[in-house]
Parts: sequence; structure tokens; C-alpha cells
Amino acid sequence: MQSVTNPATLSKPDAAIQVSGFTKKYGKTTAVDRLDLMIPRGTVFGLLGPNGAGKTTLIRAIMGLIAPDQGTVTVLGFNATERLQGLKQKIGYVPEIHHIYRWMRIDEVIRFVRPFYPSWDVALCDVLVTTLELPTKKRVRELSKGMLAKLGLLIALSHKPDMLILDEPTSGLDPLIREEFLESILRADDAESRTVLFSSHHVDDVERIADVIGMMIGGSLVLNGPADEIRQNVHRIEAVLKDGCLPSSVPVGTAWQRVNRREWLITVNPMTDGCLDYVLQDPAVVSAEVVPLSLEQIFKDLSRGARNGQQELQTC
Repeated sequence: MQSVTNPATLSKPDAAIQVSGFTKKYGKTTAVDRLDLMIPRGTVFGLLGPNGAGKTTLIRAIMGLIAPDQGTVTVLGFNATERLQGLKQKIGYVPEIHHIYRWMRIDEVIRFVRPFYPSWDVALCDVLVTTLELPTKKRVRELSKGMLAKLGLLIALSHKPDMLILDEPTSGLDPLIREEFLESILRADDAESRTVLFSSHHVDDVERIADVIGMMIGGSLVLNGPADEIRQNVHRIEAVLKDGCLPSSVPVGTAWQRVNRREWLITVNPMTDGCLDYVLQDPAVVSAEVVPLSLEQIFKDLSRGARNGQQELQTC
């Protein structure tokens, strides 16, 4: 058992990442606010959020690049802020912007990076070069954004990490290249045992590969669970209003609403049994029904609600 005085303390045995009360501020701006998150080992966790939601700040803390103002961040059983070299060897990281020497050829990049990782698997690297169709004699500056993303993935996977962290890796890629990139992650030989944290604002990408999805908005984790569970919990109520009337109040859990003439839309998180009855009891309401939403619609509505203070009123 580790000493209680050692800051590299163990988290829950099944936790690959455990974040408790994590808060980070930049000046007067709070990037992440008292966030709690536990990602079990072997889980593919999709982190959704609009630009500025705090996703990159969270990932930088997990990588040990920044320290929390409050709270703790534990990765593979160790305090992430300790910058332990052994921990870094266990993580493969693919950022949105790749800091790779542009004058090097791909084969030179591989030879340069390989000594930094004692667990580098030469045979696996060769397989990935073929699978990802990387032209080894091309220089980095000649690569398309898609090829550059694939090179980043090759570097991240070739040392067989326990955890793979992907920070907006498919941003700016065309749909076909994004699909090939995601397939490469899923086809990896040890994919079933590896923990993956995949950050993106592409809902379909996250939904395709993630076991569990977290949604960050305004520095907080507003949703966390399997996609099916999220869709079951968040619904929209579509109501028709009387001419010239506005609703008097909204049900508990309203994340976003919009009134446009006689149409009243309310997205509720979570939807409870009494929400529809509450809306129907409003004197301004003629009729109302509950409508299921796709994950992308949920993401958009919750983002709009956070940006506009829950309301988009467009009355005549």
C-alpha cells in the first residue's frame, strides 16, 4: 500500500481516470467548474462539447500539463500533476494540432520518436504504416491534414499504451478520412483492453465509437452515460399555444425552450413523468406531446440553452 503522504495515490481500482471537484480558472474566467468524472478501465469515453466548453482544459489536466486550482485528477492510479515519466509511457496522445518536425520524412519521424518509448513495438508500427497507408518517404510538410492525423495515431498506438487520449483529432477532416481514422482506432489489436478518451464536437463520430458519452457545456459535465440512456432521459415537449398567449412557467429540468408564435418547444433534462402534465395545465397551452430527440439534437439544444439562458423567445 502506498504511503498516505505520497501524492500519487491510488484511485478506485477500476478507474482509468478519476476527476474529483476539478476547477480551473484563467483570470476571471472559469474554464472548468467543480467537475466530477470517473472513466472505468477499458471504456471508450466520448467527450462532447462546443468550442470553449472546457474539454481541452480537462484533457490538459489529465495529461499533467496543467494543475487544478481545486480538486484532484487521477490517471491510472496516479496523481496526474506529478508528471511521472512512467505514467506518460502508458498514454498515447493525439492532439488536434500536431507538433511534428515538418522537415522530417515519416520514416525519420518514426526513428526519432521510437527511443522515447521502451515499449515501442516495431512490428505493430510496420503494420500500422501499411494499414494507415502512410507514405514513409514523404515529408511532414507535404502531408494532408488527414495523413497528419494518421501519423499522430501511429505514434500514439505503436508503443501499445494503456490509454489513448484523442483531443479533437478529426477536426477539419472530410467525412471519408474521419471514418477511416475512427476505424483504425476500433481495429487496433488491443482495442478491447485499452481505455480511450475521445474529445470532439462531431456528435456522429463520438456516438459511433463511444461506450459512454459525456457532454460538457460551460465548464460543467451536463450529461454522462451511454447514448441510449441519454436519449431516454432527455426529450422535447412540443406544445401549441393559444393566440396571443405566452406560457407562464416551464417544467423543472428545462434546458432550452423557444416560443415562436403559437409553437412552444421545451427540451427537458431529465424528462420526468409529470413534465407533460405540467405543460398541459398551463392556461396558455392548447395541446402538447413528448417527442424523442437524436443525440445531435440533444447536444444542440443543451448548447443553445447554455448560450441563451435557456430561452429563445420569438413572439409575434
